[in-house]
Amino acid sequence: MDFAELKNVNLANIGTSPLWVKVLMIGIVCIAILFAGYWLHHKNQLEGLKKVQAKEVELKTTFENKAEKAANLELYKVQLEEMRRTFGTLLRQLPSKTEIPALIVDISQTGLASGLEIELFKPNPESRREFYAEKPISLRVKGDYHQFGAFASEIAALPRIVTLHNISLTPNSGDSKDMTMTATAKTYRYLEEDEE
Repeated sequence: MDFAELKNVNLANIGTSPLWVKVLMIGIVCIAILFAGYWLHHKNQLEGLKKVQAKEVELKTTFENKAEKAANLELYKVQLEEMRRTFGTLLRQLPSKTEIPALIVDISQTGLASGLEIELFKPNPESRREFYAEKPISLRVKGDYHQFGAFASEIAALPRIVTLHNISLTPNSGDSKDMTMTATAKTYRYLEEDEE
C-alpha cells in the first residue's frame, strides 16, 4: 500500500486501480452516504421534536387552565346563580314602561310630603342605553335643609330605582332659612325585547 500511488489514480477509469484504492473509495462513498442519511434523517427528526415540544408546552398550558376552571366549576356555578338572583332582584326594581307615570307621581308626592314647595317638576324625554332607558325629571324646589334631607331619604326608600343628579342648593334672599334646590331625578326602566 503506497500512498504515492494515489496521485496516479485515474478517477475516470477507477476499475484499473489497485484493490486497496477501490476499497478506500467505496468506504469513503459509504461513509458520505451514511453521514448524509444520518444528517438529513436526524435534522428532520430534530425539527419535528422541536415542534412537538412546543406543542407539548402549549397543550400543557391549555390543560392547566382547563383543569383550574374544572376545579372551580362548582364555585363558578354558585357564583353565576348568585349573579342571576341579584340581576333578577335589580331588574324587578326597574319599573316597566307602564309604571313610569305612577313613579313620577310618587316622586312628586314625596316632595310634597317632605314639606317642599315644588316650583318646577318637568319630566324630560327618555334616553336609551344598552339594555335600559333613563327618564330624567328636572326639579326645582324650595324648602329648608332638613326638608331636602327628608326628600332625599324618601326618594331612596322608593321601591323603584331613582337617583338624584346635579344637585345645587342656593340660599333664598332675605332672612329666610329656605333654600332653593335644583336637581335632576333619574329613574330607569328595563327595555323590552322589542325595544332593543
